[in-house]
Amino acid sequence: MSDSTHDETPFRYTPALAQQVELAWQDRWEQEQTFAAPNPAGPWAEPDKVAQLGRKLVVLDMFPYPSGAGLHVGHPLGYIASDVYSRYHRMLGKNVLHALGYDAFGLPAEQYAVQTGQHPRKTTEENMVTMRRQLRRLGLGFDDRRTFATIDEDYYRWTQWIFLKIWDSWYDVDAVRDDGGRGRARPIAELVAELESGQRSPGTPDGRSWAELSSVERARVLERHRLVYRSEAPVNWCPGLGTVLSNEEVTNDGRSERGNYPVFKRNLAQWMMRITAYADRLADDLDGVDWPENVKRLQRNWIGRSQGARITFPVTVATGERAGEQEGIEVFTTRPDTVFGATFMVLAPEHPLVDALVPDGGWPEGTHDAWTGADNATRSTPKDAVAAYRRAASRKSDVERQTEGKDKTGVFTGSFATNPLTGEAIPVFVADYVLMGYGTGAIMAVPAHDERDFDYATAFSIPVRRVVAPTAEGAGDPVTEAFTASGVAVNSANDEVSLDGLTVDEAKERIIAWLDGAGIGHGTVNYRLRDWLFSRQRYWGEPFPVMFDDDGIAHAVPESQLPLTLPDVPDYSPKTFDPDDATSSPEPPLSRVPEWVNVEVDLGDGRGVRHFRRETNTMPNWAGSCWYYLRYLDPANHDAFVDPENERYWLGRHEDAVAGAPAGTVDPGGVDLYIGGVEHAVLHLLYARFWHKVLHDLGLVSSEEPFRTYFSQGYIQAHAYTDARGQYVPAAEVEEQVGDDAASTYTWQGDPVTREYGKIGKSLKNSVSPDEMYDAYGADTFRVYEMSMGPLELSKPWEIRAVVGSQRFLQRLWRNVVDERTGEVRVADETPDQALTTQLHQTIAGVREDYEGLRFNTALAKLIELNNAVTKLDVPPREVVEALVLMLAPVAPHVAEEMWQRLGHEGGISRAAFPVSDPSRIVLEQVTCVVQIKGKVRDRVEVAPDIGEDELRELVLAREKVVAATPDGVRTVIVRAPRLVNVVPA
Repeated sequence: MSDSTHDETPFRYTPALAQQVELAWQDRWEQEQTFAAPNPAGPWAEPDKVAQLGRKLVVLDMFPYPSGAGLHVGHPLGYIASDVYSRYHRMLGKNVLHALGYDAFGLPAEQYAVQTGQHPRKTTEENMVTMRRQLRRLGLGFDDRRTFATIDEDYYRWTQWIFLKIWDSWYDVDAVRDDGGRGRARPIAELVAELESGQRSPGTPDGRSWAELSSVERARVLERHRLVYRSEAPVNWCPGLGTVLSNEEVTNDGRSERGNYPVFKRNLAQWMMRITAYADRLADDLDGVDWPENVKRLQRNWIGRSQGARITFPVTVATGERAGEQEGIEVFTTRPDTVFGATFMVLAPEHPLVDALVPDGGWPEGTHDAWTGADNATRSTPKDAVAAYRRAASRKSDVERQTEGKDKTGVFTGSFATNPLTGEAIPVFVADYVLMGYGTGAIMAVPAHDERDFDYATAFSIPVRRVVAPTAEGAGDPVTEAFTASGVAVNSANDEVSLDGLTVDEAKERIIAWLDGAGIGHGTVNYRLRDWLFSRQRYWGEPFPVMFDDDGIAHAVPESQLPLTLPDVPDYSPKTFDPDDATSSPEPPLSRVPEWVNVEVDLGDGRGVRHFRRETNTMPNWAGSCWYYLRYLDPANHDAFVDPENERYWLGRHEDAVAGAPAGTVDPGGVDLYIGGVEHAVLHLLYARFWHKVLHDLGLVSSEEPFRTYFSQGYIQAHAYTDARGQYVPAAEVEEQVGDDAASTYTWQGDPVTREYGKIGKSLKNSVSPDEMYDAYGADTFRVYEMSMGPLELSKPWEIRAVVGSQRFLQRLWRNVVDERTGEVRVADETPDQALTTQLHQTIAGVREDYEGLRFNTALAKLIELNNAVTKLDVPPREVVEALVLMLAPVAPHVAEEMWQRLGHEGGISRAAFPVSDPSRIVLEQVTCVVQIKGKVRDRVEVAPDIGEDELRELVLAREKVVAATPDGVRTVIVRAPRLVNVVPA
């Protein structure tokens, strides 16, 4: 805009004026604590205020990590949506809790600390300052009193406290819950009482009682029951980084996401959480929450509940002190009816029996050439072949092992097991398509009826035996591919049991009963879900509030000593090793501070001051994000992680179950609306649900679920560009050239690049900072644009040119309120005509429905349409304009506040009452009737809304277009007054 134009319209709504208005209102909101939500109890107790307000509402976003790059325009999408929803409900008179904190422990800050020597706290706090500024500038209505970060000592004191509560608990599968179901967590002290009284046996091999056990033996018994325990577990060990990685930090190529180092599967002593005890509840209770079905499906698939049987296959130990002794390979199968068809077995490379099954000498008689491995240099003996194969397998991720296609790899262990139903000796292989993390880490392979087993048998020349056929007559049919459909059992009989002729379900039932009676198997339920690996060999995380005595027994750090804080360390990086040194072991940074690791403590148990060694691993960043929503409810409380009354008020059960829940379902309570990306829809939600259910079982929270309603937002996408190597280049630096044929080509630094669409973000180098949007258009225009891009749940393309449309809408509305030349208010107390009155009340009704359903794009379309109608008038009616401003306020709060004040209202718009539609003022004088001829629209006519069928028929048949289209007469006329008439010519 030129200076002369600005001189003529000094009060025009420009980016400069938008910035002035927005900053002023943000300051006022902060000074007046506009969005502070009163609590019924605790340090912020305002029970009178709570009573004055309407129903409560908790609206939260997923916990953000304060990145050094700051926000890009994709981040605010969910934040704006939750803010619009919160502001709307605040205008309905509700007590709305809307807050945001920071998930501030994390690997990026630690990586930076390793590179620079700068403490990760300093980096993280600087990043939070940037993010706070960007979020404040967006005008989000957070209760800032409730903001915290997981690195705050007062916060992670309670993270450690909750960890100890879970550690000090066990899962009693027989305990009756409030809902009548069986199985819940109980304090470990209650288990000790039952052991002391003899009500429960410690289960020692020699049958000794609790009183006969030493203190160390008692501790070992309790460890077998605790919900948190230490175990030798297969982990992703990365020697090049010196740390264990989560599955999410390992690429499909079996390398570290950071640094691209080899990652190996190793068994290491790690802290584990017994999440598997809650597998059934975590799956079943999804029926009671209001979540997208695809997210529920993702959770159920991750839990992976399946019914089947465990069967033991006898095998002879081949080496070591126990050589010649009988051992058993236990498998889990969902198809026990096919056991007669098992012609080989496969163990995961990490299976503990592998070493015992590999003989010291050469290959046994009957070994097929294909079984010994592909490399002549490594297949000279079973030991060499198995060792080489296990090394190669340890470099692959679980994902890669499961998705490599039909080219199966493996090697014979040198041992044969016995099929307990046929008595046949069957070879035992090691192959990486079997995972230690599912079932027992071993499978009976039935190639005739499993595609993976068929591919393996084909590659390794192993017999294939049909045991299921479409009909009994098909018993002798050749097997050319795996038959996985339903059918009847064939070739499945011995002297003791016969399945022949039975359906699959009948055969399962009979064989499970026989296996149980024979003592070689039993029916069971299996889960894909494994216990949760909870250790990290890193510095920047919550220290475990645990220490070990000289016997290696874990003890809780006394509660009075919490929080256990991180010491300064000489080096933030764990000790690294040769990237290919798979035999190395972790040495975390905390192990280098002996004065912190070794402590003298009196536990008050009568044994005086003793020496203890602190845990040197730290918790994963999941720990802080498992319960943060609870701390929002009561962050100033130093006596409890949340006051029980505050938790009941904010997260307690609703009177009615969620829509679509099975009959009899009790409402679980939890956060009323939780918005976040689907990338966190499995692990974060699953882990938070687990912690919450333990807290519920222990009586520490009343709600059974953390998040009653979850909404999965889509992404904002933008063009990204890759060079000839496939590497992303900065999108902002790419130049476009339009050729003579109007086709575009793209270059970066003179070299051609390829354009694609991708999720906007740092990794694709296509980020756009919201700071650019604030400067160029203002925060309100940015908010309106993001909410108008399309349905919130869908991914949408970022198009900077389209932002202008949102800006023009706000400018037109501003002009309807404020004279751009004088600054005077333009509206007048004039009664709108009936057409505008009808449109107003229809818009109010529609916008209310859209805001409730998170359909902000359609709400804005209705507001734009109404504003366009007002713009055509010489004098805007106050009644319509004020309703427009009120309805816009949740989306564009700054300009709405400013217009509301200029319209003469005090007290701000945030608590002003949202307009209510009056159906009696909606008068449809005419409606549009669509005229179809043979089903195709050929005409439209305006008619009275109460027109009769006969009158409408006559009117339509007399229309010029209808007469022209029916020269031979009319066969039939279908009338749906007043909206539709369909004419079928003769």
